[in-house]
Amino acid sequence: MVNSMNDLKSIIVERMKAVRNSKQLSLDQAADITGISKAMLSQIERGQSMPTITTLWKISTGYKVPLTYFWEKEKSNYTKIDTLNTQPVYEEDEKMRTFPLFPYNPAQSFEMLYIEFEPGCVHQSARHMDGVEEYIFVRKGQLEMRLNQDETVLTEAQCFRFKADVPHCYINSSKETCCILNIIFYPIGS
Repeated sequence: MVNSMNDLKSIIVERMKAVRNSKQLSLDQAADITGISKAMLSQIERGQSMPTITTLWKISTGYKVPLTYFWEKEKSNYTKIDTLNTQPVYEEDEKMRTFPLFPYNPAQSFEMLYIEFEPGCVHQSARHMDGVEEYIFVRKGQLEMRLNQDETVLTEAQCFRFKADVPHCYINSSKETCCILNIIFYPIGS
């Protein structure tokens, strides 16, 4: 798994170039389908900028690849991950830390993330590809979820499933860190 910010950045750079080249897209075309500026895409591909989770979601949605595609490394017959030694991706002024645990695998059609939300963190997520579903297990703390106009509060040991092809928001309005496991399922053939 990824153990340093430099490792993560180099993997993201490699994967960004690979997916754009495999789709035979110019930077202009990539900017059009992702909603990310040509300049920003170029900076990411040259390793001059580290994308946020929101930026990677936009890119993954535009390229029609799973989010963790950008963290994938070679696979072996087994994987043991120590989240304490895994480099997180930061978002929301470092109030949100995402640890990529198991990247997307077409045979299973899912990816798994461990996410920590500091008190006061609000993370707005754009809609994902059609058919994508998220499964959340609250390991610690409390998490408020907003899906369009619907709202629910999840507490420790509660689970929640939702269709992620709508805008959704994760909110930690409590005074303690909230930790969740997030499993994202993609439709077959994604």
